[in-house]
Amino acid sequence: MEFNSTPKLKKFRAERIVFNTLALSFFFISLSSFNLQTNNESIKFKERSNYKFKTVVIDAGHGGKDIGANRGWAVEKNISLSIALKLGDQIREAFPDVKVVFTRKDDTFVELDERASIANKNKADLFISIHCNSNNSSSPYGTETYVLGLHRTKDNLEVAKRENSVILLEDNYKKKYEGFDPNSPESYIIFSLYQNKNLDKSLSIAAKIEDEFSENDNRYSRGVKQAGFVVLVRTNMPSILVETGFVSNREEGKYLASTDGQEEVASSIFRAFKSYKKELEIAN
Repeated sequence: MEFNSTPKLKKFRAERIVFNTLALSFFFISLSSFNLQTNNESIKFKERSNYKFKTVVIDAGHGGKDIGANRGWAVEKNISLSIALKLGDQIREAFPDVKVVFTRKDDTFVELDERASIANKNKADLFISIHCNSNNSSSPYGTETYVLGLHRTKDNLEVAKRENSVILLEDNYKKKYEGFDPNSPESYIIFSLYQNKNLDKSLSIAAKIEDEFSENDNRYSRGVKQAGFVVLVRTNMPSILVETGFVSNREEGKYLASTDGQEEVASSIFRAFKSYKKELEIAN
């Protein structure tokens, strides 16, 4: 019996050969497509990984005729400048390819809009403004790092009012800041209209800084907060304002006025910057 030579079997074998050929072809096409897609994703990843952090602008708060918060044992404009310069030195030493720009390098008065303008002109990847806090009571102490936003508490508003009051020392401030009154709570409603596209990145480095203060320096962190700071609203990049401690608290004020204290604060901000830079370059 010639079972193997039946027409039906021959037809079946022919159809199976065609099916196997098509299936094999589909497999290789799919494999090629997968490899191409994988290669494309790899190329995209490499393109994203080409991002490099290039410029940081460090803003030493106050200066010149604007002394900032002060007590007999500590003056904000001097503390903020010292910390800013120390931070800049640490960044330059660790990352020679990163351009470090200061809004001031000595005891000079720089207007708020000029500080933001310096950051924008240099196309900074990050703007760090360094300050000291103050209170009518000598009890409060600890660090706070702010991002741009509408204040949620009276205390946040008071910090913003104090830092923004420097515009009253500027010429023609009403026209320059479009009628903004740093002492009027109503003026701050405008900050609710701003959509900060850099908020997530600003929050990221702000949290890292506060973590460094609390976890590595054993300082009391009052957390990451939002408030309407004029200097932050005019910048075009991730921007933060660091309140490094209260000069109104005698113990903390003396710590901030000391060389060791300033070095420690600068080092905390630097470690956070280092972590933020690495995270940003990997993600992009």
